This record gives sequence, structure tokens and C-alpha cells, in this order.
Amino acid sequence: MSKKSTINIGIPEGVRIKIAGGLSHLLADSYTLYLMTHNFHWNVKGPMFNTLHVMFMQQYTEQWTALDLIAERIRALGLPAPGTYKEFVKLASIKEVEGVPKATDMIQHLVEAQEATARTARDLFPMVNDANDQPTADLLTQRIDVHEKTAWMLRSLLEE
Repeated sequence: MSKKSTINIGIPEGVRIKIAGGLSHLLADSYTLYLMTHNFHWNVKGPMFNTLHVMFMQQYTEQWTALDLIAERIRALGLPAPGTYKEFVKLASIKEVEGVPKATDMIQHLVEAQEATARTARDLFPMVNDANDQPTADLLTQRIDVHEKTAWMLRSLLEE
């Protein structure tokens, strides 16, 4: 029988659990955003097809890499990372889009999902900062930056 090791990284267990819970929400939002972006990449059509097809691929590729970073941070804090659709649906603030929207509606859905993901990361930041958890703070800062910039770029496509 193996002995369970304790985690002593300078963050109390209760705080680690809360931070990992917040990161689980971020992972769920990020995965939902990834899936939405990939779906739109596959199904976009119209005059902006090539631009959006390529842009969405760049976005979902970046998001795919981020999923691993978020999940690994949860694991480093000593908790299991959620990894099923059922868990993601329960934890995510982003709702799935039904059917195949028009290209401009896809862009609007993605703006809203990018902003929601940025808010989820930002909402966790005060607790992470108070816990002196620099690795998670760094991860959150990077994710907020990516989501805000991506939302801006997508919003720009909707302007006349």
C-alpha cells in the first residue's frame, strides 16, 4: 500500500482547493470556447470564409495548448482536473451554440465566449494574488491577455 504524500508548497490546503476549483471553471470555459471555435472553423461559410477559417484555426490551436497548461496547474495544486463533457457543462459559464449560425453570428458568439473566459480568469485573480500563488497568477494574466486581444480582433470584424 502506497503512502499518500502531503503537499506543502506554501499555500494552505483549503486555499489550494478553492484555487483549483476556480481553475476548473476556467478549464471548462476554455474547453467550451475551444470546441465552439473548432466547430465554427469547420462550418463557416460566406464571403469571409477564408479569413475566418484560418483565423478560427489559429485561435483553436492556441486554445488547445492552453487547456493543458490550465489542467496541469490544477494537478500541481494537488487536485484532479475535470475532463468530461458532463463536468465541463456543469462548470462552464459559456453555453453551447445550437445549429450552424451565420458567419457574423459566429463572430459575435466567439466575442462573448472570449470575454466570458477572460472574466472567469479575472474573477479568480484576487484569491490567487492573496495566496501569493505566482504560477497561477502568471497563467491567469497570460490567459486574460489572450482572450481580451482575441475578443478585440473578433469585434473589429463586426465593425463597418
